[in-house]
Amino acid sequence: MIGLGTFARVARELREDLTAAQERDPAARSVGRVEMLLTYAGVQALLSHRITHAMYDAGVPVAPRFLANLTKIVTGIEIHPNASIGRGLFMDHGSGIVIGETAEVGDDVTMYQGVTLGGTGFARGKRHPTVGNEVMIGAGSKLLGPIEVGDRSKIGANSVVIHDVPPNSTVVGNPGHPVRVDGKRPDGPDADWLHLPDPVADAISGLANRLTELEELVAEQSGRKPEGAEMRPLRRRGGPDSTGG
Repeated sequence: MIGLGTFARVARELREDLTAAQERDPAARSVGRVEMLLTYAGVQALLSHRITHAMYDAGVPVAPRFLANLTKIVTGIEIHPNASIGRGLFMDHGSGIVIGETAEVGDDVTMYQGVTLGGTGFARGKRHPTVGNEVMIGAGSKLLGPIEVGDRSKIGANSVVIHDVPPNSTVVGNPGHPVRVDGKRPDGPDADWLHLPDPVADAISGLANRLTELEELVAEQSGRKPEGAEMRPLRRRGGPDSTGG
């Protein structure tokens, strides 16, 4: 049943969504809330979802799906009316975000454009991801199936995640590999995508180091210096700190 309590809840959630956008988008800190509501597709899609979700829960026919489809056409963001979304979600840019029917999103989550919380298979029931609190999901990432992403985790851009992600971890690659960030939990929403660990480069570096050790052992036994092409050491890609630190 939709009543005054429902409208009060939607209004509270809208205020929290606007606050999240102002806190996490540097470009929004000088923008008024009315202007954000009129110009930010992510905020508009969230407001629409808050309404369609309430109608869906109340058993209203046709209207929730119709409004969700209209919102997709206008904003480029598709959220199923049954998807459960927590407080303070921020969808930066937002275009191409898809959140499936049984997806669950915790509080204070940040998503960038092109993120998919998708299902696998054709069976009914829970088939979409569950995302914990304070999770950061990079542009183009695909989270597939009924997996769980732990609180305060970070998903690197264009990662494909098909397994559970532990809390306080970073996932990169396709398929996604969880890695630790300095062995400690990052403070606050970290938007530095330039300095993510690279497990593939780490593996290649380990093999190169092992090959060097074997060549040295062979040289000691044979007395011959190994010959071969010059091997350049692997270097991590660098760049300015995107967080401004």
